[in-house]
Amino acid sequence: MSEEKKIRSSDDEAHSPAVQRLKQSQRPLFTSIFAICLFLSLGYNGFSIFYVKLPFLADGQVADSGKSPENAAGGTQAKTILPSSSAKRSSSSLLYAVKEEQPPVIRKTHLPLLKKLESTDIIVRNSSPNTPRRVPKRGSAFNILRPGNLSRRFSVRVTEFFGNPSCKFWFFMTWISSLESFGGREFFTVESMFKSHPNACLVIVSDSLDSRGGKQLLSPFGEKGFRVIAVSPDFDCIFKNTMAEVWFDRLKKRKINPGEISLGQNLSNLLRLALLYKFGGIYIDTDFVVLKSFSGLRNAIGAQTIDLETGNWSRLNNAVMIFDKHHPLLLKFIEEFALTFNGNKWGHNGPYLVSRVVSRVSGSPGFNFTILPPPAFYPVDWSRIPSFFNGPRDKPHSKWLAGKLRHLWNQSFAVHLWNRHSSDLKIQKGSIMDRLVSGSCVFCNSSVSSLIMHLW
Repeated sequence: MSEEKKIRSSDDEAHSPAVQRLKQSQRPLFTSIFAICLFLSLGYNGFSIFYVKLPFLADGQVADSGKSPENAAGGTQAKTILPSSSAKRSSSSLLYAVKEEQPPVIRKTHLPLLKKLESTDIIVRNSSPNTPRRVPKRGSAFNILRPGNLSRRFSVRVTEFFGNPSCKFWFFMTWISSLESFGGREFFTVESMFKSHPNACLVIVSDSLDSRGGKQLLSPFGEKGFRVIAVSPDFDCIFKNTMAEVWFDRLKKRKINPGEISLGQNLSNLLRLALLYKFGGIYIDTDFVVLKSFSGLRNAIGAQTIDLETGNWSRLNNAVMIFDKHHPLLLKFIEEFALTFNGNKWGHNGPYLVSRVVSRVSGSPGFNFTILPPPAFYPVDWSRIPSFFNGPRDKPHSKWLAGKLRHLWNQSFAVHLWNRHSSDLKIQKGSIMDRLVSGSCVFCNSSVSSLIMHLW
């Protein structure tokens, strides 16, 4: 009887309102937990479906950067991962979902030391990622390398021209630009050179001037009895049997990147060295005013700047050079050009080149040459060249100009005009340039002189 009462009591409690409410409140909780578990299960399965494991590179595809800055300094050696061809193909067409087991370690990676970038190393991708092709260089930059009928006779023409007994000085200039760009300033450089060297012979190495228009342009000098000729360059002949020959051969085969600097400018840097090495003589840029004869100079190069504390030169320049044929310093210059060429750094293959080489060979036996102080050819820095074109502002300034002018006539062989920084400047009346031009002209007060000043 007592057992029956207990069962009834339990049934009554199970059907009581409090118990019913408790059971009703527990059902949503169980449903929520079940829904969460189902969602996590679906998410895991979906992630497993779309998860793509990135391919690991084989040991042979990992390159040690043994010459990285960290390694050289005793730090952690970094490695460079070189992507395989399969990874390259995948990277352009698949989107990877990466599951990170651990936070990524960010490492500073250094590329291994590579050879210099060459024009044939530049690769772009077309529509097919598996067929890389070379980027063709624009033909215009390389047109100047193509030999013409006149250039093939370069050596004969120059040798015959300098063979004239009246040639007491052998001068070289280069002009690897258009005929139209040879203006009044360049013309006056030739004029002032003949003013100080009436018995000189000048060879202008140029394709554009070795033409009917070029002969007409230079004809006033011939009419005055001066000897000047424009000759198309035969680069193969000029560079033969030097390191320049190897460099030029690689350039023609597009194995050298000419860089951002004008190829013509860098060829001029090399040409002047090779011309002096092959023939000997004097090289001068086309943005000078020559003030006096170079007769006392031999195997000489000019300093552009000096260290005021030590009095030693800090930079040389290659805008004027006077050297004997086959001088060993010229050969060192040519070797430096071929071995360290960089077409993207202004001055690297010119003033900085001669400075590097001279600093290395100074004091070595067999190199006899003279370094002239800045006033010889570079009496004014490029940053101050406008002061030479400006006329007198007042009496003190006029007095300063007169003193500077006397100093130039006494101390300088020529004045470099830094054409890159002064090409837009006009000569003002009473300026230093006005006086220098009037004192160095050959066609003074003539129609030719008026034309030169108009073109300046």
